[in-house]
Amino acid sequence: MKLSQLIAATLLCCTSISAVAAEREIDRVAAIVDNSVVLESDIVDIVERVKRNAAAQGQTLPSDAALRTQATERLISTNLQLQMAQRMGMQISDSQLDDTIRNIAAGEKLSLEAFRQQVVAEEGNYERFRERLREEMITNEVVRANVQRRIYISPQEVDSLIKLMEEQGASKEQYNLGHILIAIPAQAGTDDVNQAKERADKVMELLRSGSDFKRIAIASSSGAKALEGGDLGWMNINEMPSLFSEAIRGRKKSDIIGPLRSGAGFHILSIFDIRGDNVADIKEVRSRHILLKPSIILSEERARTMLAEFAAKLRQDDSDFAELAKQHSEDPGSKLNGGELGWAEADIFVPAFRDTLNRLEINEISEPFRTEHGWHIAQVMEKRTVDATADKKREQVYRMIFNRRYGEEATNFLRELREEAHIEVMSEQ
Repeated sequence: MKLSQLIAATLLCCTSISAVAAEREIDRVAAIVDNSVVLESDIVDIVERVKRNAAAQGQTLPSDAALRTQATERLISTNLQLQMAQRMGMQISDSQLDDTIRNIAAGEKLSLEAFRQQVVAEEGNYERFRERLREEMITNEVVRANVQRRIYISPQEVDSLIKLMEEQGASKEQYNLGHILIAIPAQAGTDDVNQAKERADKVMELLRSGSDFKRIAIASSSGAKALEGGDLGWMNINEMPSLFSEAIRGRKKSDIIGPLRSGAGFHILSIFDIRGDNVADIKEVRSRHILLKPSIILSEERARTMLAEFAAKLRQDDSDFAELAKQHSEDPGSKLNGGELGWAEADIFVPAFRDTLNRLEINEISEPFRTEHGWHIAQVMEKRTVDATADKKREQVYRMIFNRRYGEEATNFLRELREEAHIEVMSEQ
């Protein structure tokens, strides 16, 4: 029996109706992905969610078959990343997940209960939302861990971009880009490239004749944001891949640009919107923290409990934060400074830490929260808004280059991950 048949068979069950036994398929394997599977129910869940979102936004959609293909591709990519996370020993604890949900609710100015009700009203199942968010957090960390080490930015590159921006006049404009990728295989031959170019030209014809960009993206794109209609969000021109930034200079809202050739395939862009509020002012916080790293000796629960005890004592002025950090913190970079992290933008920290700092008032002590580094408590000591001085400009430019490279390298990483995997998509039954 083939592997696909064997796995599919394990997901069938029999039920008895009256005296007659009848087989009933409760789920089936839609694709085999290395050592795991994509289930039909997961594909249906994504398709239904995309339809609900599209209906709420008045967005037209392609055929169910096209939606199904995109949902399958999304799940295959997610599955591969989750398998890599397992090999890396990467997990998101319930506490870390709860912190993230609390931050999301706070960002929408909702209580946890109100946020839960909103999720149930919009998606129907809160527990499914939680697990989907956990998967998203894990896959983001997998990509970050694998992509960051690929990126090196020299001081000379920063200097060159600063000089270029000064010569051209630093653009304050941000662009909300739409993106369609017509992919070509890594080892593509001439015929593969020509076929991809033909498909890209047909997509351009459809778009120029008035077809909805987001609908075409959902139907045709191989990009990571295909199911979101190709929406890449807001970016400064210097944060985009060079291929994109050079192509959109001087273009206006609603322009269709492409096809643009890269190693990944042919790209088609649309400028959904332009805004000019790339503010030069920078919001910084001066913060400190205490970090405990769970181990064989120190359990997750014990680490969290210890930090909760520290936080209670600090709120009652029974302890000194700096002394506790020097005695207990396992962050070698800040331990000797009493846990102080100095002045910085909150965005430089990992998401859970960033969100906690953004939520805290001055001098407030956080509850224990989990990041990939371990358990923390944190305190914001001061906040300020500063001008983008020369040093800050260098930091901004560095991040622009990093963000540009990160997007490119993330695409390459995910493509390599897929090409190295054994994937078998089952035919629909």
